Amino acid sequence: MARRRVKNPKTSTTKRTKKKASPLSVRRAKRTATHKAGSKAHRGLAVKDSTPQTIVGIDLGDQFSHLHSLAAVSGEDLEQSRIRTTKEGFTARFGGVPRARIALETGTHSGWVARLLAELGHEVLVANARKVRLICDNDRKNDKLDAERLALLARAEPRLLHPIQPRGEAAQTGLVMLKARDTTVRARTVMINTVRGIVKSSGARIPKCSTDTFHKRVDEFLPKHLAAALQPLVAQIGALTATIRHYDDQVDQMAKEQFPESELLSQVEGVGALTALAFLLTVEDPRRFANGGKVAAYLGLVPRQDASCTIDKQLRITKSGNPFVRRLMVTSAHYILGPFAKDSDLRRWGLKLCERGGKNGKKRAVVAVARKLAVLLRHLWLTAQVYDPLHNSAKLNAAAKAAEATAMTAVG
Repeated sequence: MARRRVKNPKTSTTKRTKKKASPLSVRRAKRTATHKAGSKAHRGLAVKDSTPQTIVGIDLGDQFSHLHSLAAVSGEDLEQSRIRTTKEGFTARFGGVPRARIALETGTHSGWVARLLAELGHEVLVANARKVRLICDNDRKNDKLDAERLALLARAEPRLLHPIQPRGEAAQTGLVMLKARDTTVRARTVMINTVRGIVKSSGARIPKCSTDTFHKRVDEFLPKHLAAALQPLVAQIGALTATIRHYDDQVDQMAKEQFPESELLSQVEGVGALTALAFLLTVEDPRRFANGGKVAAYLGLVPRQDASCTIDKQLRITKSGNPFVRRLMVTSAHYILGPFAKDSDLRRWGLKLCERGGKNGKKRAVVAVARKLAVLLRHLWLTAQVYDPLHNSAKLNAAAKAAEATAMTAVG
């Protein structure tokens, strides 16, 4: 606390008086304390809230996982070993030991391993495998070296790992059902296309119909010499259709009972319960993104960038993140720009892009609308507002009328 000497005119002596600290001095004091703590940690001294003393890199395998342990301060190698990739194996190795910083790579097992290690009290970094080229694009690559490089990067600068946030167990369970439905839909599509192709190659044709009624209408158009071979396949298509309807009922039930906020997203025409639920379960927490553009980048809907000096190349979108959710967003964008969608600001904006573009104008407009749709869904989720599809147009019309009224008043 800053103090000053004040002369007392009666006694001609000095006394100390306390001076109230300014906010600026408080911030400086905090920075100084932080700097001192960092200096102590760098010298290996014990400080409060210090970083973990052990850095561990783990290369996850299907049967066994290799780990490499370093001392956080000196960088000395402490351990090289392997453990079984099971909950029991990880609990036995990391349960009850001092807190460590553990680096993993994204993969099949990274989700449950990260959640387990976090429950055991460790700091977990899940590295983005697509961006850690030091590991995947190396001439010498094996499980031991991968674990060592993960540990070295986690010790030097964790940001070099481009860590991602592991998905929660509830969100992971919900997405399992959505992905199971998606797999069933894809299998039905393959079977329907197979039947149509075989029938067409024999000189006959199956007329257009919806996928839900295909198994009911196809029998009368099957050639007799192909009926014995194709009827079991048609029966399987009918069974898959019934399974998809069951999944749809479960999706609607989950959206109403477990995720009522999905109704906020379903206000946008073209966004159904399936798309809304997939967006919610994938993003999980909209506040972890600084703005809507970060959500669009997270879903891989922003273009790649390759710029140097005056050269700025036009590249395709990154396609990073969850491909299932990205495909749903693009499907919703197709509907918004299609002939059956109602008028909205998003539709008007997308149609203007279509007119601007040329041969690939429609494709670019669809991706741009999908990107803008992701921003809109995050905004509705955060604010819980009632969606007005012509909100911007109404504001522009009101401003134009006000300007016109002001001009008329000035003339009068």
